[in-house]
Amino acid sequence: MIEFRLPSLGSDMDQGKLVEWRIRPGQAVKKGDVVAVVDTSKAAVDVEIWADGTVHRLLAEIGQTLPVGAVMATLLAPGENAPDERAAITTQPPPMLPVHPRAPATALAVAVAAVPAVGAAVSATGATRPRVTPAARRRAAELGVALDGLAGSGPEGAVTLADVEHARPRPGVERAPTRSGVAPAPAASTGATAATPAERALEMRRAIAAAMTRSKREIPHYQLAESVPMRAALEWMRETNATRPVTERLLPAVLLLKAVALAAREVPEVNGYFIDGGFRPAPAVHVGVAISLRTGGLVAPALHDVADKPLDLLMRELGDLVRRARAGSLRSSEMSDPTITVTNLGDQGVEAVYGVIYPPQVALVGFGRVAERAWVEGGQVTVMPVLTASLAADHRVSDGHRGALFLARLREWLQQPQRLQGNSHERS
Repeated sequence: MIEFRLPSLGSDMDQGKLVEWRIRPGQAVKKGDVVAVVDTSKAAVDVEIWADGTVHRLLAEIGQTLPVGAVMATLLAPGENAPDERAAITTQPPPMLPVHPRAPATALAVAVAAVPAVGAAVSATGATRPRVTPAARRRAAELGVALDGLAGSGPEGAVTLADVEHARPRPGVERAPTRSGVAPAPAASTGATAATPAERALEMRRAIAAAMTRSKREIPHYQLAESVPMRAALEWMRETNATRPVTERLLPAVLLLKAVALAAREVPEVNGYFIDGGFRPAPAVHVGVAISLRTGGLVAPALHDVADKPLDLLMRELGDLVRRARAGSLRSSEMSDPTITVTNLGDQGVEAVYGVIYPPQVALVGFGRVAERAWVEGGQVTVMPVLTASLAADHRVSDGHRGALFLARLREWLQQPQRLQGNSHERS
């Protein structure tokens, strides 16, 4: 029997709400099929299955909020027969409890506070002790919210951060107290009411802050920067686009992504994950692209196998990824697979950006705007379009020497833009 669990879709995710099932019991599925839609603090994500099989049972209900690692469904492996169902008629299935899976190489499993078994929180007098997540308990103390009698929307009725925020006192709003003297809490999260845009934006900011705080606390960052002459790349792109229709023209961003991927393949210490106290290099370069959302916040889904794809294909995939990210329609593999992230703020006018590594990744590359500067070339002073490229890297995995080598290779690739067009495995 295969257990299909809610995957971690990033280090800032600890739970998700099931929005839609796209499978039914008895249906055959293949690895990579989209089987569910899960709403996270950032987007509604199409969740893919990671094994072939036949759907046996759907254990999660639409609208249910689940912790990362919770069993959502069971599948029969190819050739496996269904177990005897007669016992299941009189026996209730065990409650679905959060688990702590070992983190895979492609994504760090987020630790989730274990939920006590049903009835474990009942005292000898019959009073129920509220189950509260650590984050919710800290926030309740900050806001002065009483936890006794507060209804929780998490698994097994656990009080979550969202429940505490809903129960916080608001100016001009009187809450009728219950018999225990506690103002009534919002109804459990069953999907009947949707979060407002303001609430979703607030939740996203909290998720981003939690991931970045963890990064700065756990990862010993070092920062490097390199000035990259862009004349050759821009002239090549201008000549290439002159013969193309508008819809097929290349943007500078796609050249930068391809150059990052090729340089990362040559300096593998910047491409992979730090998990369980050690570095796991990634076999391919899946570049996470930081995308700002119209409602605020950002996501960084992956473009897969960037080093092995021609620029035209990457341009199409990048445009599709940006559209789907802003429409809230990403796939789970895109959220969990990035091996290195790129953030580009050049279109915002900044000269340079020095980013924070997104755990469990070990590096982040930043690009600012292309600006004209005085440049010495062949003993002559000339005007050169120059781009500032930065690298934030993890000192547990690499040092400044290897980081500098990565930036040098990035610069060299951008001086030969015609070689970025195809599948390039050889060193320039």
